[in-house]
Amino acid sequence: MAKVPTAAVAASGLVGGYGVARWTKKRQLGGAVLAVAGAAAAQQWRKQAGGKAAGALTAAYVAAFAGSHPLAKKVGAWPSVFGVAGAVALASWAVADRRGA
Repeated sequence: MAKVPTAAVAASGLVGGYGVARWTKKRQLGGAVLAVAGAAAAQQWRKQAGGKAAGALTAAYVAAFAGSHPLAKKVGAWPSVFGVAGAVALASWAVADRRGA
């Protein structure tokens, strides 16, 4: 089975977490989606790029989630979520995915 790139897992967690929270009106459910995808990405980051890189990418994932909130007040919710998801995906690709597994 083909492995899903960590960039896609991380970006999907951010976008999917927000989407689930918004559409279900249950923030906890969106948080669960965010957390599960983040944990899956972190596990792959550790395997592909090592512990330090996984720690840095996990911190970037959490910072993107937190940073999307104030950014949303300036550019709107969906543009903010897509922007931070793209930034995390790019970082994930640069640090872990382009190396290959």
